[in-house]
Amino acid sequence: MPHSADPTPPSCFRKSGSGIELFVRLTPKSASDSIEGLAEGLDGKVYLKARVRAVPEGGKANAALEKLLAKAFGVPRRDVAVVSGTTSRLKTVAIAGNASSLIATLTVMLEA
Repeated sequence: MPHSADPTPPSCFRKSGSGIELFVRLTPKSASDSIEGLAEGLDGKVYLKARVRAVPEGGKANAALEKLLAKAFGVPRRDVAVVSGTTSRLKTVAIAGNASSLIATLTVMLEA
């Protein structure tokens, strides 16, 4: 977990031209929709762990992830999109908005 001296979480995101891109490890067919903190992948990258009830068929799990992240970040659903990894557990999700504000929200979310 980040310390108060470190205002940004580990590199589970990067700034983009329109907001941030979040690196997510998604577990579909879960008991509930939730964000569970950070995990380090075998590649050494840090991911935000998320679970959704939806099945990974026909884009249902990706849509559920987008809805979950939109609610968590307080942005309209249209501002959240899976931009890579659509058929993988490891995804990149673009979230449009003020990058500083989105990063602050992410930091609070991870400290909870």
